[in-house]
Amino acid sequence: MPAYKTALVTYPHTQALKDGIVVPRTFTFDFEDVPVIVKAFRRMVRGLEFDISEMAITTYLTAKAHGKTFTAIPVFPMRAFHHGAILYNTKSEIRTPKDLEGRRVGVNRGYTVTTGLWARSILQHEYGVDLKSITWVLSGDEHVAEYRPPSNVVPIPEGRTLEEMLLSGEIAAANGVQMDSPDIKPLVPNAKEAGLIGLRKGGLYPINHTVVVKDDLLAAHPNLADDLFDAFVRAKAIYVDRLKSADIIEPSSPDKTFAAVMEITGDPLPYGIAPNRREIEAIIQYSVEQGILPKPFAVEDVFAPGTLDLIG
Repeated sequence: MPAYKTALVTYPHTQALKDGIVVPRTFTFDFEDVPVIVKAFRRMVRGLEFDISEMAITTYLTAKAHGKTFTAIPVFPMRAFHHGAILYNTKSEIRTPKDLEGRRVGVNRGYTVTTGLWARSILQHEYGVDLKSITWVLSGDEHVAEYRPPSNVVPIPEGRTLEEMLLSGEIAAANGVQMDSPDIKPLVPNAKEAGLIGLRKGGLYPINHTVVVKDDLLAAHPNLADDLFDAFVRAKAIYVDRLKSADIIEPSSPDKTFAAVMEITGDPLPYGIAPNRREIEAIIQYSVEQGILPKPFAVEDVFAPGTLDLIG
């Protein structure tokens, strides 16, 4: 069987793939250890260095809009809530999300980073913030080199960091940074519960990552996408069974979040288009609204044809 070079984070729900407990029917994984998975995204986008790769979903959509030759399957190995992603300095004049209008707000890495997309959508759709009135200050560049951001997106001054600019008041807030300071707190109160509360009320369960496959492989092996999807589903099932039986001695923060989601929806990691259509459509809508995509994709055009009806 062929072995496909693969970049994938070792999550509890992908551990069985990494350990060889779950084996695909038609190929084997040749895993490359990429400790910082965002580096794999860039390598895939710019050099097609992997046959199969985990990828941030907005990076994927941006890449697809610029003609990159890989396609996703509807597997979403990373999900998270993002109400706590925007931090502000409590010593500043900022008190509510609307106070960010007309200010400068930092963005960790590139404008197309998925956490940034979701955080900005929360500002816009839950708090009525005019995103176009904000100047977004980037600490890095984009994985998709051809992408050009809106005019209100600017690079960070050379030699500076978002953390020091937030502490000094040069930016009003920052998205996606990690800081240990008593003066820096999440702008949205009770952020850890806000996403779960929204989900209980019928809100969205944000998708961060998907899995992409080279187009030439998909064309040469029509059953590859189906087989890959099935392998992820079987690996996930092992983890979900452990979660249901409380067979995790020291649950991590994601374990606790997945358990809470499971109590609400029944499935902490739904795969397939059907159970995720609202989230996928929202990501596409927000990407257009925020200037990441020039026009919307149809959901069915985003994923490999052999996976459109699969659920797992």
